[in-house]
Amino acid sequence: MRHLFAAAAILALATPLAAQESDAMTSQAIQNADLTIERVFASPGLDGPSPRQAKLSPDGRYLTLLRNRADDRERYDLWGYDRQSGEWTMLVDSEALGSGRELSEDEKMQRERARVGNLKGIIAYQWNADGSGVLVPLDGDLYLAKLDGTVTRLTDTEESELNPKLSPEGDFVSFVRDRQLWVGPVGGDAQPITPKEGELIRWGEAEFVAQEEMGRMAGFWWNPDDSRIAVQRTDESPVGVVTRAAIGATGTKVFDQRYPVAGSDNAIVELFVMDPDGANRVKVDLGDNPDIYLARVDWAPDGSALYVQRQNREQTRLDVLKVDPATGASEVWFTEEAARPDYWINLSANYRFLDDGSLLWWSERDGYGQFYRFDGKDWQQLTRGDEPVTSLVGLNEETGVFFYQATTNVLTQQIYRASLDGQADGALLTDPGFTNSASMDQQGQTLLISRSSPSQPPQSYLADTDGQRLAWVEENALDADHPYAPYLASHVWPEFGTLPAEDGTPLHYMMLKPKMEPGKKYPVFIMHYGGPGPQMVDRGWKGALPQAIVDKGYVYFVLDNRGSANRGVAFEQPIYHAMGGVEVRDQKAGAEFLKSLDFVDPDKLAIYGWSYGGYMTLKQLQADPGLYAAGVSGAPVTRWELYDTHYTERFMGDPNAVPEAYEAASAIPKATEMTDPLLLIHGMADDNVVFENSTELISTLQEAAVPFEMMLYPGYTHRVSGPKISVHLWHTIFDFLDSHGVTPPE
Repeated sequence: MRHLFAAAAILALATPLAAQESDAMTSQAIQNADLTIERVFASPGLDGPSPRQAKLSPDGRYLTLLRNRADDRERYDLWGYDRQSGEWTMLVDSEALGSGRELSEDEKMQRERARVGNLKGIIAYQWNADGSGVLVPLDGDLYLAKLDGTVTRLTDTEESELNPKLSPEGDFVSFVRDRQLWVGPVGGDAQPITPKEGELIRWGEAEFVAQEEMGRMAGFWWNPDDSRIAVQRTDESPVGVVTRAAIGATGTKVFDQRYPVAGSDNAIVELFVMDPDGANRVKVDLGDNPDIYLARVDWAPDGSALYVQRQNREQTRLDVLKVDPATGASEVWFTEEAARPDYWINLSANYRFLDDGSLLWWSERDGYGQFYRFDGKDWQQLTRGDEPVTSLVGLNEETGVFFYQATTNVLTQQIYRASLDGQADGALLTDPGFTNSASMDQQGQTLLISRSSPSQPPQSYLADTDGQRLAWVEENALDADHPYAPYLASHVWPEFGTLPAEDGTPLHYMMLKPKMEPGKKYPVFIMHYGGPGPQMVDRGWKGALPQAIVDKGYVYFVLDNRGSANRGVAFEQPIYHAMGGVEVRDQKAGAEFLKSLDFVDPDKLAIYGWSYGGYMTLKQLQADPGLYAAGVSGAPVTRWELYDTHYTERFMGDPNAVPEAYEAASAIPKATEMTDPLLLIHGMADDNVVFENSTELISTLQEAAVPFEMMLYPGYTHRVSGPKISVHLWHTIFDFLDSHGVTPPE
């Protein structure tokens, strides 16, 4: 379930915003055109080009990325930029090279869990060790694309090659096919190196909850010199079966999906180390308790040890095991505990094993995400403050510095540089007028920075280690040729502010106002998510959809309630064993604030959310009948016992131990108390929030003769989107609001 704008804040950005606005408005090509729902989802995308997976070659000379097409915003090709010549070249044309072969069900589901199920063409690639080319998966097969323009096909099979990897030295290509791990020399024939053990045993694949909730798609890990591989073995036999009827437009496919609901058994996960041909296999000692999560696996830089992060079922303890790869014997190197007894451990990828044997490690132990260094015995804190560090960008051991991303003034993310010895505080490397993210090459020599602001769609550029821009990767200037140019004249700048929660905690909100006439009152479209994870209120570009909603005559409002990310442990903690409580009350505070504004029609507050946001819509309508004029609930969880173990138990605990918490959090017991208009939306092939969540709600409302409306999408999963389907969905939403009088003034 891992998925928008106070006068002082606007003034702080006034100079760059005003300059851009002035430049844009002087262009004769810019018109004050109506921004329609149809145009929002058409090609080319109104955000401008949206490159993905930008990577620097091992030597830092080349930059590669996936670039979408102007005539098909969801199809991506592989492009390369030579930093010496300054030239861009298409390395792989996905349309010309692709076979169009249908992907396997396993690959389709993996793409859904990676949130790329709507994309076409190339969605991933990997540089080889010598920097001469890249491994490209396309339509279920593998290709090796060289920088000289030649492309070699490595596989040609009906089955998909899942999770392909080149070994670190570049000698081998490896992938999962038909539940086995295959390895072969690059350009040669691959062979399975793990046994075939039936439909319920998978080798080399991350289990469902690892993919969906733990941010781990990998199920095998090469050591640095290509001599050994750590491989996951997953036994799905203990996992309960959810019979998922994927109802499509012309038929129904039934899948017996192994889905571990909260409180039920997880898959049994084991870890083995073996040679590239499968020989000399040893089992890693993960401890006596099999009911754990294999969270992360990493090799020491010299290959002398394997480090395994073992998380307990309650997700309150994380042991880092140091493993002898020759024997599989392990010892606890250190243990990370939850920051407080009524909290959990947030897994991350923000760590790095250093050449001297020490570890750069991210932890929330002081109440905020910070970096520490561990030498095997002692800890040294490297960053401090009451604004969380959110990710590790890169490091340069030669110069003794590391680069990280951190929250600044709540609403932006900035990039900083600090010393690995803790002697120098973080130095700001990015423009505070933007919210930023970044990545680096392996040596930590060049930054690739992405940024946006309320007036600037995403840009990316290469920078040196002082943050100085070296070259634009995608300037994405809002000039007369930009796809958004015809709509820029009516672009609404967001207002930011705070309002107090019941305990006085400041809650940040964002508001966009339509063009108003004196004396008239306007409806409000309240967008919410509400659950743990996403921060929705920030100073980034929010895209065309909010602007289209404002163009319709609605005030657009978003508020980040307690439980959301990037505010520290104390801000997230109140949802512990209490989902559907504090978030609902915080959103109510936002609604009451809106009703106090003289330009808002207090009888026309509409709420919309998807996934956890869909659940929030139901809980809000149940908690405060009459407060909202109408609610739209998309793909909602309705009973947390129907959702998966790792996500649900992290926040709610075990339903067998705290059933009263689950009963209070459920959207079913009080469903019949909803009196305000409800529109329920769900994809009928959803494998994440399974359709049973909605069917139980539908049945409950029907049996009690409670009226509601619904729109179901045959064949669509948790992601109901596409150039036409998105148009249909959003017209359905606004037709629903129109039918209930939640409309702008005449």
